[in-house]
Amino acid sequence: MKHLNSVNPSRRQFITQILPACAMTCMGGGFAFAKTSNKNNSFFQDAEKHKFNSEMDKILTYRQYMNLRYGEFISIVKAFSKQFGKDKVIELIKKHDAENMLKYGQSQAKKSPDNNFQTYVSMFRNNPYYDKTLTMEIVEDTEKAFEIKVTECIWATTFLQANAGEFGYAAICFGDYAWAEGFNPKIRMVRDKTLMQGDEYCNHRYIWQI
Repeated sequence: MKHLNSVNPSRRQFITQILPACAMTCMGGGFAFAKTSNKNNSFFQDAEKHKFNSEMDKILTYRQYMNLRYGEFISIVKAFSKQFGKDKVIELIKKHDAENMLKYGQSQAKKSPDNNFQTYVSMFRNNPYYDKTLTMEIVEDTEKAFEIKVTECIWATTFLQANAGEFGYAAICFGDYAWAEGFNPKIRMVRDKTLMQGDEYCNHRYIWQI
């Protein structure tokens, strides 16, 4: 489920030479484009007024949005897999996603009142965004364990319809473990079924290790 800047030299070389910026952006890559906070830069001063920041006329459905967001990424990784090998590309995506989601969890924890177990799992309760993108039920909810069963996932639908489940698992699902760890190292995620890998459901289980 969803929602890096540090890579070693060998990975950076592979990324910059093989994966273009658009692919890294699809994967949420913070290193794809350097951003500046220079307030004296006229570009940033006038950014909100620029025509590129005007709202689009067309309203997209969640399905259309996901297809647009990941369509080009899927095409790119398929092409690179033919050229450089699927295993190598999937490994890179997994490492990137894990790093990205670890930092995301850490960032969430810093912005939250606390980083305890209940604060983390509360994100899956009555979440309007997940209501539109997932079909799930809570099957366990205690002080030390929380489990959800996901029977429909818009990310899985998007990638599976494109015959790209392996890439979807690497880019979307694999980082879930690091996300929980980043929020609090005492939270352990356990999962052995995912829709992305062809199972009938995903069994996201979170355990509070105290």
